Amino acid sequence: MVAGIVAVSLLSGCGAGAAAPAPSEPATGPAAVAPSGPPSGETLIVYTNSNGEGRGEWLTQKAAEAGFKIEIVGAGGADATNKLIAEKNNPIADVAFGLNNMYFEQIKTAGALETFTPSWSGEIDDAKGDKGATKAYWPLVQQAILLGYNSDKFSKDEAPKDWPELWTEEKFKSRYERVTGLGTATAQLVFASILTRYKDDSGDLGISDEGWKQIEEYFKNGTPAVAKTDLFARIASGDTDMGQMPSSIIAEREKSFKVNVETVMPSVGVPLAIEQVALVKGTDKKDEALKFIDWFGSAETQGAWAQQFNSMPVNKAAAAKAKPEVVEFFNTLKQQDIDWTFVQENMGAWVEKIELEYMS
Repeated sequence: MVAGIVAVSLLSGCGAGAAAPAPSEPATGPAAVAPSGPPSGETLIVYTNSNGEGRGEWLTQKAAEAGFKIEIVGAGGADATNKLIAEKNNPIADVAFGLNNMYFEQIKTAGALETFTPSWSGEIDDAKGDKGATKAYWPLVQQAILLGYNSDKFSKDEAPKDWPELWTEEKFKSRYERVTGLGTATAQLVFASILTRYKDDSGDLGISDEGWKQIEEYFKNGTPAVAKTDLFARIASGDTDMGQMPSSIIAEREKSFKVNVETVMPSVGVPLAIEQVALVKGTDKKDEALKFIDWFGSAETQGAWAQQFNSMPVNKAAAAKAKPEVVEFFNTLKQQDIDWTFVQENMGAWVEKIELEYMS
């Protein structure tokens, strides 16, 4: 079952880009590194969109065992991004993780992150993180953003092959859940996946009329998400049959709601999100935050995270501890070719247009 193979760590979204957007202006001065010595025990405030399915509790417990005291503050990817930018002159958080390249690039550009170099920097692929001359965020986990469907209702041959079939084929109309908000990384990535196929320099916000027609039809033909009701609960009840999902949640939700879900692999590929970790600029617990990041991104911790949550670490040493079926999935996954610079430049305006013109 694809669901069992693709359970990798969240974003709640998902956590945006497999490729980083254009780098912002490099910061001046040397990148910070963690000082030697044990944790001080100071309480760190950690912002994340990757605290679901027990991740926040697990991380808090394991951090405590390592001598760190953390408080997790969870929010959707877009919401966490906005919060970090809004608080840049009076920061509350010390560390942020789980957000993807697109979001962290926005936060870096706003001047809310400090450049640093973790102890595990030599164990990861630089291309998956900050591409700036000085680096303010570093990669932790990879995850796919997928369209999942009830495999007890549709066979693989009967299921949709790509997102547009949901609103162009009668049998899928009103049988998929459409979003009612765009505050999560997952939702924004789905629309990035669709809209970038219709890039048009002369079109509205860089998108052709046909592209915006696809978004209109998506909202017109889907069944709205229900507040505080999980998609998998709706699938289990027969209220809907399919919808967007970060790959990390599938295996656990299948067990919890006793449903079977398979995922769609479009010919163009799927968006790949890479969750990052960053040091918040202005924190008064900088040394402790750097020590925590060194511990969290280490091969040992990321390997344990991979085992616990079936994730695919970016850390090469940690990847050796990931489950073989997860590694195999990522080795065979086709990544959609998305211009993330274009997406970053336009996502804010796209969200505004979608909310004003199509979600009402």
